[in-house]
Amino acid sequence: MAKVVGTSDTDDGVLGTSQATGKAGVAGVDENGGNGLYGRGLNGVWGHGKGGDGVLGLTEAAAKSGVAGVNDHGGNGLYGRGRTGVAGDGKGGNGVYGVSDTEDGVIGVGKIPAKAGVAGVNDNGGNGVYARGRNGIVAVALTNPGGGKAGVFQGDVEVTGDLILTGGDVAEEFDVSEQVNGSTEISPGTVVVLDSDGSLAPCEHDYDTSVAGAVAGAGDRAPALVLDRQPREGKNGACRSAVAVTGKVWCQADASSRPIRVGNLLTTSSTPGHAMAALDRNAAFGAVLGKALTPLESGTGLVLVLVGLT
Repeated sequence: MAKVVGTSDTDDGVLGTSQATGKAGVAGVDENGGNGLYGRGLNGVWGHGKGGDGVLGLTEAAAKSGVAGVNDHGGNGLYGRGRTGVAGDGKGGNGVYGVSDTEDGVIGVGKIPAKAGVAGVNDNGGNGVYARGRNGIVAVALTNPGGGKAGVFQGDVEVTGDLILTGGDVAEEFDVSEQVNGSTEISPGTVVVLDSDGSLAPCEHDYDTSVAGAVAGAGDRAPALVLDRQPREGKNGACRSAVAVTGKVWCQADASSRPIRVGNLLTTSSTPGHAMAALDRNAAFGAVLGKALTPLESGTGLVLVLVGLT
């Protein structure tokens, strides 16, 4: 049976108050392998700090948690509210450890601008935040459904394993030529050339050696990586478009005069913004934007291209 039992229909079952600095209102100690403090109820243990920590957990036992919260019934593993909602200082174990079978193990919500929902700091050479995924599960998943950045890294990033990018090409942004009739951007798949200022414009001539490539993002292909990304308005208020510089990209093509076969070299055509098969090898030197990976028998349409300027 319990040594102390507190029951109240309107207030706390047990309330402990200490007037001594640094001493606990309620302290639970068990040196025989049991719980120092055990709570059962709507909230197993609830801490509300007025100027201090809501719940502070310290452990000096190796591989043990400063605070461990477990909820097998759909609630929070651990919930804290105060100056620091939950502060855990684990010496040899976890500072804070949260487990839930139906929801997030630990969730932090910051309501002050420029403050983090969850912040990890380590001043002793370790990791500020460390995540480990098991059985093929992602260790860290970042998402921002509001349209902002999912992650920002201020400093060097080191990758010791494979870096997997799901897009189809590496693209680089360029300013759009002022001659493009005030268009906000050049549509994806357009074959573009460079004007005298190094800005983009749709091609208009066969075998144009100023070819830059095709604007990324057409069809089912999105860039895996975009270089030189800047605000949509570049120099002199010009808009910007990303051109595929390596990888695979869909481009507009014209097969009206000759079919495009897989493996054909592609060059610019006189149909604005379209590529065509490069049959004149001498004229094609310096005007090739890539090699066709899909055919186009006649008319105009999209062709998948392996980018390679030559």
